[in-house]
Amino acid sequence: MNAGPNWAPLEITPDSAGVAAGAQGLIEYLTGVRDLGGLLAREKALVFRGFKVDRAGLDPVIDLALARRLAYVHGNSPRTKVGSNVYTSTEYPPEFTISMHNEMSYAHQWPARLLFFCEVAPETGGATPVVDGTRWLAAVDPEVREAFAGGVRYTQNLHGGLGLGKSWQQTFETEDRAEVEKFLADSDAGFEWKADGGLRIVQLRPSFTRHPLTGEEVWFNQADQWHPAALGDETAKALAQIMPADELPQSVAFADGSPIPAEYVIQVRDRALEAAVDVDWHTGDLLLIDNVQVGHGRRPFTGPRRVLVAMSD
Repeated sequence: MNAGPNWAPLEITPDSAGVAAGAQGLIEYLTGVRDLGGLLAREKALVFRGFKVDRAGLDPVIDLALARRLAYVHGNSPRTKVGSNVYTSTEYPPEFTISMHNEMSYAHQWPARLLFFCEVAPETGGATPVVDGTRWLAAVDPEVREAFAGGVRYTQNLHGGLGLGKSWQQTFETEDRAEVEKFLADSDAGFEWKADGGLRIVQLRPSFTRHPLTGEEVWFNQADQWHPAALGDETAKALAQIMPADELPQSVAFADGSPIPAEYVIQVRDRALEAAVDVDWHTGDLLLIDNVQVGHGRRPFTGPRRVLVAMSD
């Protein structure tokens, strides 16, 4: 197994795979892999470098790499749907770092795999850092791990069409309240419709989880991204003057409702970024990750970076 302090994704090239460059070569390789799930569980992340796949050849590759494409329902990140359950990666301004996270670890169900595709490489920067979840867990101070052991409480305030953050219609890709209510009831989430047409959601989730195949315990929550401290001192202070923390588009506390110290979430964020391995992008590259074992983020960049993502269970 590719693990330990020197872990990095397994890089696969046309030469190492014994196939020609191009989408058809990658399809040939993936078709010949007897147990892609087992390979991914062992290696945690795979980089397909130098195949020079283009957008026209992407869908058949996705079909082989992902058992079943999932819609980004209940996702909290700003994205644009550009194909059959294919989305742009997070559309935050390029000058910002996106901290490490496992996709939708705040939700009742999350994707097991993510496939990233670089349609346009940035001029500079823009790597996707990835971190081994076992290393992330070990990097956090024992005091902080113990504090998080009881789980976390996520709160979302989704507006009905006008306000800060995402609307509930965007988040759930529907205008049907009954459909949203069924989804949330099945997710063991508490919710209430607000007088202004918005939706408030409260979820109690664990801070850590174990991989279903390897049994390894990993850090698995997004407290640092949901906490006001992650917004930066000035932004957090400005928002605090406008509204209380539990009225923000998203916020987090310990499971019992007690506040999470800002220094805890900053430590979690920074330790993960320090332990991460950067995957630099070239147009046509792909990155397949096990979403439980590996967290991911984004480095700042310049130029017209365009990375697409698809997910599966």
